[in-house]
Amino acid sequence: MKIFLTGANGFIGSRLVSELIGAGHRVLGLTRSEAGARQLMAAGAEAYRGDLEDLNSLRVGAAKCDGAIHTAFDHNFANYVVNCQKDRRAIEALGAALQGSNRPLVITSTTLFGEAIPGQLAHEDTFNAKHSNPRVTSEIITEALVERGMNVSLVRLSQIHNTHRQGLVTFLIDLARQTGRSAYIENSTKSWSAAHVSDTVHLYRLALEKQVAGARYHATAEEGVPVRSIAEAIGQRLGLPVVALSASDAAAHFGWLSGFVSKNMIASSEKTKERLNWKITGSKLLTDILNVDIEAI
Repeated sequence: MKIFLTGANGFIGSRLVSELIGAGHRVLGLTRSEAGARQLMAAGAEAYRGDLEDLNSLRVGAAKCDGAIHTAFDHNFANYVVNCQKDRRAIEALGAALQGSNRPLVITSTTLFGEAIPGQLAHEDTFNAKHSNPRVTSEIITEALVERGMNVSLVRLSQIHNTHRQGLVTFLIDLARQTGRSAYIENSTKSWSAAHVSDTVHLYRLALEKQVAGARYHATAEEGVPVRSIAEAIGQRLGLPVVALSASDAAAHFGWLSGFVSKNMIASSEKTKERLNWKITGSKLLTDILNVDIEAI
């Protein structure tokens, strides 16, 4: 198949290009720049100029292909609510291009929305449409597309990692370097689910090829890695002290990250493994933190 891929130069997308081409697919990759276009062509993909806010570019790109995978998302958390609405509009545009066909569309979300109650273990067959995280709008519009008869599925992300990036953990590493200490909230028992990026891109391809409308899959290799263990691994790798902070001190220290550090974000992938025969082969989160490329941060 020829696949339209948003986020094709991103952390996940750039690796997904190789995964798709290696499996015999062709890739039309969305890019905003000439440098991005050169990167895509070097990887064997076809470059297509556009961006998430140019909805017509999304519609035209998707219309040219046999299916689409949407991995792009603006991770500027200072504008998180606005960026979630931007994502909803992008999904609507991609859906409009594929309307009336059975061409597959794979959308990116987060395992948070598989929590029946925030903090509980997330499951693939659960969708909490009333979740407080504003990115829930992406799953709401995806569900609407499925109800309109479209062949849309979801990949929900945990903390996706390698030795260069680790999801929210990357921000914790950067904060530790800035403050000279790696911190966690005292007496915390919170944990985060995680998956290696190589396992994640393989999951996207399997979801695309399976083509089950309405399916939700979890990119989760580890159900829950303790946040304290993450802080300790960061401290060990950077040679910094590890400190336990009170809840009030943690809010000041972590800033916008405090809302995540104080949360349980755990998820199951048992149904994903069963339904797609998804095999976990990548390294674990703590291993990658202990071997993180400092120069890449």
